[in-house]
Order: sequence, then C-alpha cells, then structure tokens
Amino acid sequence: LGCPVRFFLTAGQAGDAPQAQPLVEGLAAEFVMADAAYDSDAFRAAIAAKGAQAVIPNNPSRTKKYPLNKPLYAERHLVECCFSKLKQFRRVATRYEKTARNYFAVVAIAATLLWIR
Repeated sequence: LGCPVRFFLTAGQAGDAPQAQPLVEGLAAEFVMADAAYDSDAFRAAIAAKGAQAVIPNNPSRTKKYPLNKPLYAERHLVECCFSKLKQFRRVATRYEKTARNYFAVVAIAATLLWIR
C-alpha cells in the first residue's frame, strides 16, 4: 500500500480532473480515492462504469453534493505518503532533467525503488 501503480507526466498548466480518467482505465478497483480537485461528473461516471465507488470529497463549487465515506477517505493518507516518499528522491523533487522523457525515467526508477523496499 502507498506505492505508485501508474503515473503520467503532463504540462504544468494542465488541470487535474481531465488527467484522472486515463489513470484509472484498465485498473481493477473497488474504491477510487482522490481529492476535491478530481471531483467531476465525468470522472465519477467513469468510476461508476468500472463498478467501483468514488471516494472523492465534493468540490466547494459543486451544486449537486455527493455523500463521502469519511472513514474510507481517511485512508487516502497513503497516497500523500507515496508523494512524500517520491519527493525524498532529490531528482524527483527538484526536476533537474531537461526533457520529459528523462524525468519520466527518474520517476519510474524512484517508483520501482519504493516497490522494492
């Protein structure tokens, strides 16, 4: 738990919600946890189509509110711990690499090391 399964590199100005759907495609999951930045109707529909439950807090600007399983959402700390572990690798945190290809490789190596540990 708390290790990366899949990741994409995107432009810095790219929004979070549109990137989320490709990340979960093809993955088997009972629950999909995300923060409020990923709260969109399209993403919730994609999660429901997979037969999974969306554990996403409502975006404050949302008019239609969805219930949130708070005890389950509390387990999302594992995701934040994963980001913290990845950022312990200096090349991941500061992005010395000039090309996206090289940075992707550095993140992949760091993720692999997290799985090995």
